[in-house]
Amino acid sequence: MRSMIRGARADKTCDPAPSRWAWRIERLLLTPAFILFLRAGVPALLAFAAGTWWLSDEARRTALIDTVAEAKARFETRPEFMVHLMAIDGATDALAQEIRAEVLLDFPLSSFDLELSKIRDTVMTLDPVKSATVRIRPGGILQVNVERRMPVVVWRHQAGLSLVDAEGVTVRDLGRRMDRPDLPLIAGQGATDHVPEALDLHQAAGPLGERLRGVVRVGDRRWDVVLDRDQHIMLPEEGAVEALERVIALDGAQDILSRDIKRVDLRLGARPTVQMSEYATSEWWNIRQVSGQ
Repeated sequence: MRSMIRGARADKTCDPAPSRWAWRIERLLLTPAFILFLRAGVPALLAFAAGTWWLSDEARRTALIDTVAEAKARFETRPEFMVHLMAIDGATDALAQEIRAEVLLDFPLSSFDLELSKIRDTVMTLDPVKSATVRIRPGGILQVNVERRMPVVVWRHQAGLSLVDAEGVTVRDLGRRMDRPDLPLIAGQGATDHVPEALDLHQAAGPLGERLRGVVRVGDRRWDVVLDRDQHIMLPEEGAVEALERVIALDGAQDILSRDIKRVDLRLGARPTVQMSEYATSEWWNIRQVSGQ
């Protein structure tokens, strides 16, 4: 009986089933993540540790950096990556020279050393350039395509004369008015902000022919049309073109602009006025005195 009890106790203490912690460890060892860590993580950690130890030596680090730099230089300076010249299309000879002066490049050089966006931004800073594209063509050519601003008026200002495009942007300075007699003349505060209006007025003033000298922006509110003999047609803020056309029609019927008149004031549409010149006014007073009126 005692032997049976001892056997039962021995069987109870020597249970072949694994403990809870042993079971959890066995389950962990069988998980995909742990297997992946053993296959990839451990070798990576060992490689990192070995690389860190190898690069801890300054001489080896310097040799590695020099080797990488030399390999990079050999790759970037291969013939297919070299740029030998710059071609500019869409620009005048003067503008092309200006672009080359601004974009200073020492050819030949590697295309990896070129910042195309920076080159384009430099070209766009030039007043005559409206838009530009920059690319590298096959054959080692840096291609710059330019769209020029086309001047439509001559702007007279305190510093001199300038050519201005339809958007009111200065294209370049102009030495003499006679250099561009084909373009209308504008002046006054805010004139370049209203170039389309000035062009409409110039077109409407076509019947005046060579008598037309230009249009002047007054107070950045309205326009004066200036003729020879310093005659001014003072236009209203609204409906300036229509008012000018009425004056031209009246001149065609009665030749008022050919008379000794200094100002035609149309600022008040319902009450236009005419100002005679000083000489005409003096003569008028003399006539009244002689006639006794």
